[in-house]
Amino acid sequence: MLQRSGLKPNGSLDDRLAQEALRLRETARLLPAGHERERAVRQARQAETAIHINAWLRSPGLAPPA
Repeated sequence: MLQRSGLKPNGSLDDRLAQEALRLRETARLLPAGHERERAVRQARQAETAIHINAWLRSPGLAPPA
């Protein structure tokens, strides 16, 4: 059976996702145009989308996103 490391994440999920998106955007800015840059931009966009989905799931009434 797998055991957890016992470490707890620092900050909320939204905070960690926002930091990761910011880090990926900065990385993409420094990379030349190409596959690695596009991958970093795509991952940043996915993290930002996850923030919006998480906010939508926590919203009262679960109204569809605008």
